[in-house]
Amino acid sequence: MTATTALRPGAYRYRFAPDAATAMVWMGPGRPFEAVAVLDIDFGPRDVLVEVELATVCGSDVHTIDARRPSPHPSVLGHEYVGRVVGAGVDARYADGTRVQLRDRVVWSVTVSCGLCPTCRRGIPQKCAELRKYGHERFDGEWPLSGGFASHVHLREGTAIVKVPEHVAAEALAPVACGVATAAAAVAAAEQLHDLDDATVLVSGAGLIGLAAAAIASGAGARVVVVDPVAERRELALRFGAAETVDPGRGAAARTVAAACDGGAPDVVIEASGSRRGVELALAAPAVGGTAVLVGSVFPDDPVGLDPERVVRGLLMIRGVHNYTAADLARAVRFVTASERRMPWAELVGATVPLADLPRAVALAQTGRHVRVGVRP
Repeated sequence: MTATTALRPGAYRYRFAPDAATAMVWMGPGRPFEAVAVLDIDFGPRDVLVEVELATVCGSDVHTIDARRPSPHPSVLGHEYVGRVVGAGVDARYADGTRVQLRDRVVWSVTVSCGLCPTCRRGIPQKCAELRKYGHERFDGEWPLSGGFASHVHLREGTAIVKVPEHVAAEALAPVACGVATAAAAVAAAEQLHDLDDATVLVSGAGLIGLAAAAIASGAGARVVVVDPVAERRELALRFGAAETVDPGRGAAARTVAAACDGGAPDVVIEASGSRRGVELALAAPAVGGTAVLVGSVFPDDPVGLDPERVVRGLLMIRGVHNYTAADLARAVRFVTASERRMPWAELVGATVPLADLPRAVALAQTGRHVRVGVRP
């Protein structure tokens, strides 16, 4: 790092040498990506610079590009990634408090939190009053390397950073930073209300979050049933810990689910699809005293009806989960690392394309044929 001109107490200009960093900038709906060189960045004592090894295209990226959810533009999208530390401030720390070292391999959180506001102090830093998000910020001179679809990402103070092992495939690690960590947060929300050992957990949707939730809940001792309309996704769910799968298109969904749950009702439903039918099932299916965890509804859709008598008489608890904490990210890393030889995490990245060919990666993701598409600088 070239520490030349002080910008604020303890902050310096990081100059890239000999080559500039490159960001693929999304210019807005219906417009092409543009490759933009970044020559330098403002760098603080707790900041980290990472060279991206692999990023993956999340469903949220596709929703943004398709104008299904509002997002500032121009911007550098991408919030699932793994990379290597090539620059670190003197006070840069991991989520566990240890010092960041050059050449460490890392994943990092979607969010940047202040740690001081009332929301952060309540233990939900993912809803910080000063929240910034990787892959969701306007491209400007203040934070140009803010997304994963770039050669480098500038990690700001307030980012949860977790060191990852060298032996685990990049394809297994990159999705941890969004989908798998979010699934860990959903399971943690359920565990606050239920002991999952010997519980029945119904997971609606076998995308990345649903598959990861099935795996983590199964690892906690639950019997997991996964609902998804796509046969290939149901087969994949069996490889990620599901005891049984259900095709919601065959017969009445509630009766089919009851049969899969040994004639009863699930203790917990984790709704990961975001579909209206999935949400309706999540609110109708739980047993008395059960819990519905909604995690998939991250884009605008028609509202669903709620039967308040069902909630009251059924002692139903409804939890919403959006993003995750540093503890969830660390748990996701540990789980993937421990299970990567028995669960096909790396296979979830069905294709990988060069960063310069990012539009092709987006087009592949839009087909829905792959759980994730990789982007490699």
